[in-house]
Amino acid sequence: MDTVNADDSAIQDLVNVDVITSEGQFTLQLRPDVAPDTVANFLEYVRSGFYQGTVFHRVIPGFMVQGGGFSSELQSQETRAPIRNEATPSLPNLRGTVAMARTNAPDSATAQFFVNLTDNDFLNPNSRGAGYAVFGKVVSGMDVIDAIANTETGSRKGMSDVPLQAITIESMSLVKTMAP
Repeated sequence: MDTVNADDSAIQDLVNVDVITSEGQFTLQLRPDVAPDTVANFLEYVRSGFYQGTVFHRVIPGFMVQGGGFSSELQSQETRAPIRNEATPSLPNLRGTVAMARTNAPDSATAQFFVNLTDNDFLNPNSRGAGYAVFGKVVSGMDVIDAIANTETGSRKGMSDVPLQAITIESMSLVKTMAP
């Protein structure tokens, strides 16, 4: 596979991101065809090395694992401006999908992301809310995500569901794949 360059403009092509964590490796396949702004935002963070050294800071078995915003000391990392919410019914929050974390404001996502551990229909856009933008899925290494989900958690620095032993993102690298 070819490595993706920072100036790669083939937005219609799917892109894989290999994620190496202290628990093992998993691969995400991103969907710029459905969530172009979200994928572009995520790839900017990946290319800049932003995620290296961040942790999975929120782990809730039967729900999701969330990371990409805090150091191992749970210091919030400085992010770029928030992006618009691209949640769509055509890409729902199913087990193994990756989505953007956000505040209660729909257009507040920056760098934090989560992997769904189960089908989370209540996170999809509907009459009750804007939903959470899915922008890809785990295509290999879901066992690593499940291992992260089974980590013992507790409260730390005012946050709950924090792994007692830090689970660190060691690196993320881009791998270009062919269009579907």
